[in-house]
Amino acid sequence: MRITILHQHHANPDCPATCRQYSFMEQLAQRHKITLVATNAYRKLRQQQKYSWVPEGVELKECTVDYANKMGVVMRLLSFVGFAACSFYKLMRLPKQDVLWAVSVPLSVPWVVAQVARLRSVPWVFEVQDLWPSFPIQMGAVKYKWMQQLLYKMELSLYRSANQIITLSPDMTAYVVAQGIDPAKVNTILNGTDILTADAVTDADVEALRNKHNLQGKQVVLFAGTYGRANDIPSIMKAIELLAQEQDIVFILAGTGYYESQLQVLAQRTPNLLLLPPQPRDQVFSLFKLAALALVTFNDLPVLESNSPAKFYDSLACGTPVIVTNPGWTKAFVEKYSCGWYSPAEQPAILAQTIQQVLGNTDKLKEAGEHGSTIARKLFDRQQLVKEMEAILEKAAFSNSDKQLKESIAEV
Repeated sequence: MRITILHQHHANPDCPATCRQYSFMEQLAQRHKITLVATNAYRKLRQQQKYSWVPEGVELKECTVDYANKMGVVMRLLSFVGFAACSFYKLMRLPKQDVLWAVSVPLSVPWVVAQVARLRSVPWVFEVQDLWPSFPIQMGAVKYKWMQQLLYKMELSLYRSANQIITLSPDMTAYVVAQGIDPAKVNTILNGTDILTADAVTDADVEALRNKHNLQGKQVVLFAGTYGRANDIPSIMKAIELLAQEQDIVFILAGTGYYESQLQVLAQRTPNLLLLPPQPRDQVFSLFKLAALALVTFNDLPVLESNSPAKFYDSLACGTPVIVTNPGWTKAFVEKYSCGWYSPAEQPAILAQTIQQVLGNTDKLKEAGEHGSTIARKLFDRQQLVKEMEAILEKAAFSNSDKQLKESIAEV
């Protein structure tokens, strides 16, 4: 097949990013002709030069459009509009494809793909990575009611337009179906993780990291990801302060984002907080294997209950149990498979208490880690998940071919 992917936020494993599309493209390019239309925005985030910017065999059509997590609403909007205009031009100049694949967010990405698909009579697949516009609306970024209504109308039209829809969690799938969308075209493919990369981390690698940061005899609690407005960083900061006297517990936070300056101030006055820069994809697994426990925290917002955070999958793949703070599918998952614990969002005292209790039961901690590692290999391996993705892309492409054939016969 000839597959074109539109993905504004493309990054490679040299970056502190989830790299879901990179992993998928790496496999798909061995059997199909893959074209990626993306921005150059994340090139500046490369922490090393070990990986090619796109996998071998992937054709890159790049737009020079800046983007950063620290951007305000207006600058983000300009970035989205700029990429929409550039990507529409590039997509229309490509040879006709068998299927188009839109990776959202933002919502402007699937909108562009829907227009090109309509103009060129090409099927398209809508991958929903976050629920937009619910997320920016609930975060307070879209304040006008008329704009909210317009975006919801746009969202629904895109669901209806897509030949196939992919979500990253069962709760996202339930949301899309609840909009009146045919369940037969809505598919859940979990975010997943790179099991082979996780397994490449050795005990020696972990010990070297432990020695480097003088963590002998310490129990490490890890948060690896964006210090964003949605990640309930204030609760983590308060929990760190509440546990400051626990000399055998060290918090490691690895990332960057909105709360970085506040974390730096906290690190100067608390002995149990170590801040590390964002880690490239292959090295972040060493941190997860070093940790006794990982935090997957988000604000107390309904839309965040459905999300599919990369650190959730990465941690369990490394045999590190997690504390989740959303009462959605991740809570149900850790309880079903006994691979983690739930602590309510925006409740730092309960979070601190949960951390202390969990770390105090080493047998239970080990058991939860083993359960997480086992289930990750069954459900989270991107080498297997890509096969599901490929089947959906083929279904969209070939169903369109069948439709065109029937139309041609009818005309005769």
